Amino acid sequence: MPGDRAAGLVDPDPELVQLLPSPADAETLVLRNVHLVGHPSTAPVDVVVDGGTVVSVDTLQVQDRSRQVVDLDGRHVMRGLWDHHVHFNLWALARRRLDVSPATSAAAAATMVGTRLAEAPPASGQVLVGYGFRDATWADRPSLAGLDAVAPETAVVLASADLHCYWLNSTAFGKFGLPRRDDGLLRENAMHPVSAALEEFTPATIDAWVNDAAADAAARGVVGVVELEQASNVDAWSRRVAAGNTYLRVACGVYEPGLQGILDRGLRTGDVLPGTHGLVTMGPLKLITDGSLNTRTAYCCDPYPDLEGLADSHGILVLPPDQLVPLMRRAAAAGLACAVHAIGDRANMLALDAFETVGCAGSIEHAQLLVPSDLERFAELGIVASVQPAHALDDRDVADRHWAGRTDRAFPYASLRNAGAMLRLGSDAPVAPLDPWVTIAAAVERTDDDRPSWHPEQEIPVAAALDASTQGRAAVQVGDVADLVVTDLDPTVASADVLRTMPVHGTLLEGRWTWLRDQP
Repeated sequence: MPGDRAAGLVDPDPELVQLLPSPADAETLVLRNVHLVGHPSTAPVDVVVDGGTVVSVDTLQVQDRSRQVVDLDGRHVMRGLWDHHVHFNLWALARRRLDVSPATSAAAAATMVGTRLAEAPPASGQVLVGYGFRDATWADRPSLAGLDAVAPETAVVLASADLHCYWLNSTAFGKFGLPRRDDGLLRENAMHPVSAALEEFTPATIDAWVNDAAADAAARGVVGVVELEQASNVDAWSRRVAAGNTYLRVACGVYEPGLQGILDRGLRTGDVLPGTHGLVTMGPLKLITDGSLNTRTAYCCDPYPDLEGLADSHGILVLPPDQLVPLMRRAAAAGLACAVHAIGDRANMLALDAFETVGCAGSIEHAQLLVPSDLERFAELGIVASVQPAHALDDRDVADRHWAGRTDRAFPYASLRNAGAMLRLGSDAPVAPLDPWVTIAAAVERTDDDRPSWHPEQEIPVAAALDASTQGRAAVQVGDVADLVVTDLDPTVASADVLRTMPVHGTLLEGRWTWLRDQP
């Protein structure tokens, strides 16, 4: 298909996707000699799983030959990890594209493009696609001429790390039939024609790459994701599970273009998709109200310093209240929760106003900059703060520059928690890696380099971060569905550096192993 050629990627070898047992095939097993994360007792126990459910958590039991017994030698067990904000197709694609995230200037990014073209040029007519540039703190600026100089003939498209901006060369503008711009940049809605073309793959291709990414997620203890891909992926995930991709639970969201189709099918948030062994459920309606910080399109009460006096100096309000509220009402009436993207403080204020007006359930995705008076409104309205702590580390320099004087209320996780808000942690992959341990570490300590923690008053305790990554409770209890993760170390006493690389020994989904280290 056109997108396969455009991205310079080819179908994988035709082979069957690795099949895992369905949840119905899970056998009775005993997780022997384990420590339970979050429990007051430090004594080792056996966790007995039957029919996909934890049926016993007790002191070490006599060996029962009728059960599968796995001796875990004192390792640690907790409920499995969720990533509450993922763009799974884009994550699978980003893992295969030119990584320009190390670039510290436009010139450096262009040099990386030139080097790739010299070492591994794409076939004629294909597009070189890169991902991950962050230009908000660069001393120089992206330009059409900068990419044209290193790629005069090959079409080049570089996606920003926040996925709200593309940087194209002249050949790419021509390929996609768009008028050239001197800065080479397409922001927000102007990107959509290019996005659609670059994400168009055969189902076999994208499903194989998604399968690989899901397997890697399971190896990090992930049991579920909230899928917020712009493509209508409800049927795609049903197809993937039927083909054997049973690594994860997927709560699959929908955007406005696909909303009517979901309503016609009568699907409500939480409904199980037929034929998916209970793994795929209907998620929320995703609504985007503003842009992003790095692209300087997050909608804020105060102007961006570099844009003051210009149009859109406060950012871009993509979905104003007179459009947002009717969409939320339409979704709520049909039983769909709403997940509202809001990054700037003004966008968050308007999103909370809309939730209050409609009176519906849902989440605000990102909630990166908040006015103090809005903190308690999350709890008062019952709105989940779905946040991505790795963004605070990635964007600290951008925030210091463009939100100067306001960073005490940027990425305000401790303030939200203290105000009684329900936190749920995610990655926004591919904006940050789909690895909850990286997410947890960023919530616990707000630095990942040799600099001091950035606004350490907004760090949250590791126990709170674990709970926010396990759908509200990390500790295993009798009666829980056996979605579990086994770690070599106790995460409750681990440093942030150890958390980032937490060794995962095994992951269980409804009592069956989706990942187990050192098994034949």
